[in-house]
Amino acid sequence: MQINYKNSRGSWASSWGRPILLCTKEERTDTGGRGDSVVNLHTAIYQMTWKMIQTQSETEEIFRELCMCNGLSHEKIADEGPSVTELEMFFSGFPRMVGLLYFPNLVVLTLVKQDIRRIEGLEACPLLTQLWIVESHLVDIEGLDYCTNLQRLYLYYNRITKIKNLENLKKLEILWLNNNKIKVIEGLNTLMHLKELNLAGNLIDVITDSLDSNVQLEWLNLSGNRICSFKELSYLARLPELQILSLKDPQYTPNPVSLLCNYMTHVVYHIPKLLRLDTYDVSSKLAKDFAESTVMKKIMYYSMRVKNTHRQLAEIQGKLQKQLSSLQEVPKERIKAISFCIKTLESELTILHLSKRQNPLLTVLNGLKNKDGIEGMHSSSSSVKNSTEYLNAEQKMCQKLDALKERLIFWNNRLDETEARYQTEVTPITEFFNLSVLFLLIELETVGNIRFEEGTSSDVWFTSCHDVILSRFCAWDFKKLGVTGLKINRIVRVHNRMLRLKYEDKIQSVLSKEGSTYKSENYSKMLEYLFYVYDPELSTEQNEIQQILEDGFKKAEVYRALGRDEAVPLCNSMSLCEQPRIEYLLGQAKAQNGNFIDPVPFRYGQLIIAKVFLGHSVQAIDSESVEQTKYPNADSVYRPRKVDTRCANDTGFSSSIKLHGSCDCSLRQYEWFVFDHDLVVPEYFIDFEYITQNDLQLFSAFSENKTSQRKQSKAEIMITQQAKVLDEEVLKMDPVVKQMPKILNLDEMTLLSISGASILSQITILNLHGNSLSKLKGISKLTNLQKFTVSFNELVQLDDLSNLPYLEFLDASHNQLITLDGFNGVENLKYLDLSWNQLIYMKEEIGVLCKHTLDLLTLDLRHNPWKKPVLLRSIVIGQLNTLTFLNGCIVTREEAATAPQFTAESRLTQASLLAHSRTDEERPRCLSLLNCAQNLTQLSKMKPDPSVDQATSWLTKITTLNLDGQNLSQLTNLERLQNLRWASFNNNSIRRFEGLDHCLQLEELSLEDNFISELEGISKLTKLTRLNLGNNQLKNMEGSGLDKLTHLHYLSLESNKIRSLRSLQKIYTLIELYLGNNLIHNNCEIYHLKGMENLVILDLYGNPLVYKQEHYRFFVIYHLPSLRAFDGNVVEPAQSENAKDVFGGRLTSDMVTERLGHSNFSEILKLEMPESAIRSVDLGPSEKFGRLQRINLEHNNLTSFSGLVCLPRVKVLYLNHNHIETILPRQKPQLHLTNRQILQQKVSSSGYGQPGLSRSNSRDTSYESLPPVMESLEVLHLGYNGISSLAQLQLNRLINLRVLYLEGNFISQIEGLDRLQYLVELSLERNRVRMIHENSFLGQNALLELHLEENRMRDLNNLYPLAKLQRLFLGANKIQVSRKMLYRPFLVFRLTRLQILDGVPVTMDEKERAEFLLCEHSAMSSNPPLETGLCAIMPLLTRPNTLRATNSLHKGLQAFSPPDFNLPHGFGDSMPQETARNKKHKHLGGNLPNTRSFQPDIICRQMRSGGTYQPSFMQQQRDSSRNMRTLMQIQDQDSSIHNSSASKPSQM
Repeated sequence: MQINYKNSRGSWASSWGRPILLCTKEERTDTGGRGDSVVNLHTAIYQMTWKMIQTQSETEEIFRELCMCNGLSHEKIADEGPSVTELEMFFSGFPRMVGLLYFPNLVVLTLVKQDIRRIEGLEACPLLTQLWIVESHLVDIEGLDYCTNLQRLYLYYNRITKIKNLENLKKLEILWLNNNKIKVIEGLNTLMHLKELNLAGNLIDVITDSLDSNVQLEWLNLSGNRICSFKELSYLARLPELQILSLKDPQYTPNPVSLLCNYMTHVVYHIPKLLRLDTYDVSSKLAKDFAESTVMKKIMYYSMRVKNTHRQLAEIQGKLQKQLSSLQEVPKERIKAISFCIKTLESELTILHLSKRQNPLLTVLNGLKNKDGIEGMHSSSSSVKNSTEYLNAEQKMCQKLDALKERLIFWNNRLDETEARYQTEVTPITEFFNLSVLFLLIELETVGNIRFEEGTSSDVWFTSCHDVILSRFCAWDFKKLGVTGLKINRIVRVHNRMLRLKYEDKIQSVLSKEGSTYKSENYSKMLEYLFYVYDPELSTEQNEIQQILEDGFKKAEVYRALGRDEAVPLCNSMSLCEQPRIEYLLGQAKAQNGNFIDPVPFRYGQLIIAKVFLGHSVQAIDSESVEQTKYPNADSVYRPRKVDTRCANDTGFSSSIKLHGSCDCSLRQYEWFVFDHDLVVPEYFIDFEYITQNDLQLFSAFSENKTSQRKQSKAEIMITQQAKVLDEEVLKMDPVVKQMPKILNLDEMTLLSISGASILSQITILNLHGNSLSKLKGISKLTNLQKFTVSFNELVQLDDLSNLPYLEFLDASHNQLITLDGFNGVENLKYLDLSWNQLIYMKEEIGVLCKHTLDLLTLDLRHNPWKKPVLLRSIVIGQLNTLTFLNGCIVTREEAATAPQFTAESRLTQASLLAHSRTDEERPRCLSLLNCAQNLTQLSKMKPDPSVDQATSWLTKITTLNLDGQNLSQLTNLERLQNLRWASFNNNSIRRFEGLDHCLQLEELSLEDNFISELEGISKLTKLTRLNLGNNQLKNMEGSGLDKLTHLHYLSLESNKIRSLRSLQKIYTLIELYLGNNLIHNNCEIYHLKGMENLVILDLYGNPLVYKQEHYRFFVIYHLPSLRAFDGNVVEPAQSENAKDVFGGRLTSDMVTERLGHSNFSEILKLEMPESAIRSVDLGPSEKFGRLQRINLEHNNLTSFSGLVCLPRVKVLYLNHNHIETILPRQKPQLHLTNRQILQQKVSSSGYGQPGLSRSNSRDTSYESLPPVMESLEVLHLGYNGISSLAQLQLNRLINLRVLYLEGNFISQIEGLDRLQYLVELSLERNRVRMIHENSFLGQNALLELHLEENRMRDLNNLYPLAKLQRLFLGANKIQVSRKMLYRPFLVFRLTRLQILDGVPVTMDEKERAEFLLCEHSAMSSNPPLETGLCAIMPLLTRPNTLRATNSLHKGLQAFSPPDFNLPHGFGDSMPQETARNKKHKHLGGNLPNTRSFQPDIICRQMRSGGTYQPSFMQQQRDSSRNMRTLMQIQDQDSSIHNSSASKPSQM
C-alpha cells in the first residue's frame, strides 16, 4: 500500500523520497509469530513517521505565519533572517516555538496568547535581551541557558510552578512571573542586577531570605498572594534600593497581611527608601517621621513591659531564694556543727597517733581539751599509759567519726535535696515569665495584630473559661496518679487578627458553598470550644504550643507526616487531652530510675482551648486512623472515649482513664478530628498545675503573692526532729568534743607548743582548727610545713600564707575569706579546701590559684557566694589543668578536653573579633528589643574579610561588635576599632570600664550583667545615645562624667547599688531611664530628674523609696509631669489629676530642698515661697526647721495654718492673698448645735451670721478654750484672704502677736482679740466693719496703731480701752462724710495719747481747741437745746460716765476734774433719772444748737491748724509712716535674734 502525503499549502512532504509499505491485517495473521513482530514494528514506524510529517507540517505553517506577521518573506528568510532583531506573534494559538534558527541576531521576542508549553529554540539567539512569553501554557522555566544577555523576561499568565534555570541570566533586570502557580520564591540568588520583579497573583505565603541577594531591586509586586505575617515583610528591609512595593494592587486580591492594622506603618518604617506603597505615595518626610515615631513608641513601650516582667521574675526569684536560705538554715547549722566535731576528732586522732611514737606529744591532746588556753597545752596527761588505752581511745574516736560522717552525709543530702526542689520550683516560674516575655515580643513583632490579654477574676470570659476547664476535669481519671484537683494559674485570651480573618473567610466560604445545608443564622450551633491534644513524643518542635498561638494549627497532612491522624486532634476532656503528655513524662521519669525530685513530673502543664467550627460531623470508625479520604463529606469526625474494664490490671495513666465505666462524665468525653485547620482558631491559653494528695513542695510558685512558703508536712517535721535527736546522740558519744582554745598570737612559743616540736623547722604538720584566728602572722617561718589545717577560724585573707614551698595540704574551710590576693609561694600544693567561705569573683580567685598552685590535684570551692556559679566548673577546669577532683567530683576526660577551649574563647583576640563583628553602616530596622549589636550579628552577613583588606585595616571597618556571654574579664585589643558604633558585652565578668578610650564613635553600648563598680573614662564617649549598665556593682556615680553624654536618650542602671541621682541631673536629653532595684531612699533624689523635660519612661521599682514615700506613684508623677509610663505601667490622665490633688501645692521639705538647692534645714532663717500654688504645709518635725524665723507664703492657696504651727521660732509670717479661714481646722460635733447656730455657721456674713462678741454670752465661745500656738509669732499678715469672721480665725491662740494686718477682707465685726495683750499695731482697712462693740478691744491695752480706713463705720463707740493708742486712721468711712467736722476734736480730746489721726499729726494747738470746745459744751449743759445737740453727737464719743484726769489736760480744764472729771450727761450714758426724750437722740441727724456760729468756728480752727494737708499728701505720709514702722519692727526682730531686748514682752 502506497500513501502519498500532500500538504494543502505545498508539497514539502515529498522530500521524504520513497513510499512507506505497510502490511494488512490478514497478511499479518498469515505470517505467524514472526509476522506479528514485523507488523508491530511497521506500525510503530508508521505512527512515528506520521507524527513527524504532521509535526513538520505544523511547524512549516507556524513558521510561515511568523514570517507573515512580521513582514518577512518565507522564501527569502535565509537572507532576511540575520538582519531581524525583533519578532512578535499575538493570539495565534501555536503550540511550539519554531524557526528561531534563522534569526541569530534576534534581540526582542514577543509571543502572546499562544499554546506554548515549553521554551525551546533560543540557543540560536544568544543576543536576545527581551523575551515575552505571556498568556500561554508554560509549565517550567527552561531553555534559557544560552540567553546570557537577557535583560527583560516576561513569563506572566502561565502555569509555572517553580522558579528555576535562571542562574545564567546574570544581566537580567526585569522579571515578570505574575499570575502563575508559584508557591516559593527561589532561584534568584544569581540575579544581582535585578531591578524589577513581579510575582503577583501566585500562591506565595513566605518570603524569608530568598531576595537577600537582589540588592539592586527597586520595584516589587507581591499582590494577590497569601502572605499573612509581618515577619515576612521584615525581610524586605534587606533590600536597600527598594522604592516601589505593592502588596495590595487593585487588580489583585490583597495579601492578608495588607488587611492588618499598622500595615503601612510597618512597611514604611522597615523600608525607609520606599517611595510608593500600593497606590499611596509615601515619599514625604512626614509619612516616614510618623512611621518612625510610631514604631519607636511601641519599642519603648514593650521594652518597658519586658523589663517590668524580668524585674518581677527577679523579685520572685529573690523571695524564693530567701525561702531557700530559710529552709537551709537547719541543714547548714547541723553541717557546720558536725564538720567541726569531725575535724576536731581528726586532729585529736592525729595527735594520738603521734603520741604512740613520741610520749612527749601526749601533752598536746590534753591541751586541746583544756579550756584554760595555751598554757593548758603544757600540762602533762596520764590518761594514756599503755597500748590498751591507746587502742580504746582510738577505737572510740573512729566509731564517733564514722557516726558523724553518716550524719554529715544525711544533712548534705538534705541540703542538696532542698536545692533541687528549689530548682524544680524555679523552673516553672521562669518559664511562666519567659512565656509572658514571649507574648510581649510577639505583640511587638506583629504590631499588635496578635495580642495576649491576661484575664482576672473580674472578667466574664475568665470566669466562663475557668468553669469550662473545671467542668471537663474528672478527678476519678487522675485518682491513680495521686491527683486530687486542678489549679488554674493563668488564663490568657488570644487575639490573633490574622487567624481570625482566615477563620471568618473560611466559614463564609462554607456557608456560601452551593448545596450547603448550613444557614448563616444557625451555623453557631456547629461551634464548639475544644482542647488541643498535644503529644510531645510525636512533636518535632520544642515550642509547638507557642507556634500554634502565633501561626495557627498545622495542616492535616503535617499531622499525618508526624504519625498522627490526618486532622487537627482535639477533645473535650482534660484526661484525654493530657494522656499523651503524662505518659511521656512518666516514661522519662521511669527511665531516670526515679531521680525526679518531684514525684509528680507532670505537675505543671499548658493547655490551648480552640474555637472550632465542626460542620458536618460523623463518628470515626474504630481501630482505624482518621483520614479525610475515608470521610469525603464530613468536616470533622468524633470518637467516643473507650470504656474498657478489662484493663484493670494495667498500670499507667492510660489504664487509669479506662477503669471507671460507671462514671457519668466518661460518657460525655469525645475525641474530635477537624480536617481543615483554618476552621480551628486558638482562643485561650491556660497555665495550670495538679494538686496531689501528698504535696511535698516546699515552695509555691503560683499562689496569690507568688512566693508564699507552703507549710512543711508532718512527715518533714518529724524527719527533721528525729534527725536532730540523732545528731545530739552522736555528738554526746565519747570522746566529747570541747570548744577549742582561742589563740591571740601565733608567736614562736605558741607554734612550738601546739606542734610539740623543739624548733620551727621541725614542724611539718600543724593543726589550728577552731582557734578563732583572724591572722596567720608567723606561719611563713614554717618553711618545712607540709600539712596545714586552719578551718573554723575567722580568716578574711590568706596573705600571710606565702613562701611555703613544701606545703601540700591546706584546709581553710569554714572561714570568712573574701579574696585570695597575697596567697603565693605554694607551688607544691596538692590539696586545697576553700569551702564555706565568702569568695565572690571566680575569675580573680581562680587566676591566683592558676598562678601559684601549679600541681593542684584536689580543690573544694563549694558553698561560696560565687557570682554566676554556673560557670565555676568550666572556668576552674580550664585554668587548673592538673585537677583530678573538683568540689568532691572527679574531673572527667570530656570536661578536661572541653574546658581549655572554653577558657580560650574567653580571651579577646582577633579571632573572636572576627567571629563576632559586622561592618554594616546602617542601623538595622526591625521590631526587636535586642540592642543594635545583637540584631546585626543575627541578621547581617557583612563580616569583615581580612583576606581582602590588609592585615589590620579590617579592624577599622568594624562597626558592630557583639561579645555577649564570652566570659570576658576585661576589655582589651580594642584600640584599632576606631569606627565601632554598636557594641554589646553583656553577661561577662568585666570589673572595670576600660579599653574603650579609642572607640569614640560609639553610639550604643551595653555592659549589662557584669561586675563594674566605677565608670572611669565614659565621659569620652560623647556620641553615646544608648547605654545599658544594668545588673552591675555601681554605687557612687559622682564625677563619672555621665553629664558629658549630651546625646544620651536611653540609660539603664537597674539592679545596682546606686543611692543618689545627683550625677544624672544634667543629662537633659534622656527619654528612657531605668533605675529599678537600687538603693534610692530619699525622695529628694526625684528632684534631680526635674530638668529632664524629655523623660517619658522612668522605672524606680524595687528601691526603698517605693515603700518609704507615701503616695509614691503620685509623688513621682506630680514632680515629673512629662512621664508617660512609670514603673512598667502607663500613666493615665486620671493618675496625673490625682497626683495634682495629692501633691499639688504641698510645701514639704523636699520642695524647700528643690527651691533652695540644699537640705541644710537647720541653717535656714528665711523662707520665701510666694506664688507657688501652695495649698498645705508639711515641713516635718519641728526640729528640722529649728532656726526658721521669717516665712513668706503670699499669693498661694492656704486655708489654715496647719503645718506652720509646729515651727517653733517663726516671728514674721506673710500670708496675704491666700484663703485662710482658721489657724487650725477643728471639726466640731454637730449634735449639740441648735438650728440658729447651724444657720450661723452656714451663713457667717449675713444678718444671721456669727453673733457679736458684745453679747452677754460672747465670751463663752469655745475658741477661748483652745491652747496657744506659735508663741514666737510677732508679725502676721493676713490681708486679702476673704476672712469674714475673726472668731473662727482663732487669733486668740497667737498670744504674743504684736503686729496684725487684716486689710482687704470681709470682716464686719471686731472680735476674738481679747487675748492679744501685746498687740501693738492692728490693720483692718478695706473691710466691712460698721461699729465697735464694747468687748472688741478688751485687753488691747498696748495697742499703739489702728487702721480702720475704707470700712462702713458710722460711730466710734467703745474705743475707751485703747488708752495707749497713738495712731488712728479712719479715712473713707461714712462717718467722715456725715460728721466730718465733729469727730476729730472729740477723738483728740478723748484719746489723750493720740499723735496721728487720719495721717494728720495732732498738735498741741489742736488739743487745746478740742479742750476748749468741750469746756464750751460743758458750760451750756443746762440749756436744753444745747443738751439736745450734744446728745446728738454723743455716739462719736466714748461711753463711760467718768474719766480719770490725766496730765495731758489743759490747765483750764483741771478745775473741772478734782479728782474726777464728770462730763455732761449727754456725753455719756443716760442717768437713771434721764427721761425718754434724752434717748431719742440716737442718730446723728438731731437738731444742732447754733449751727451757724458753732460750725464755722470749728471749720476756721481746723483750717488754721491743719488746712494745708491735702489728701494725697496724707496718704503718702500714712504709707511712709507704715513702711518706716515695719522696717523698724523687722530691724528690732533681727536684732532680737542675738539679743533679747527689753521691748520684747516678758512672756515671750
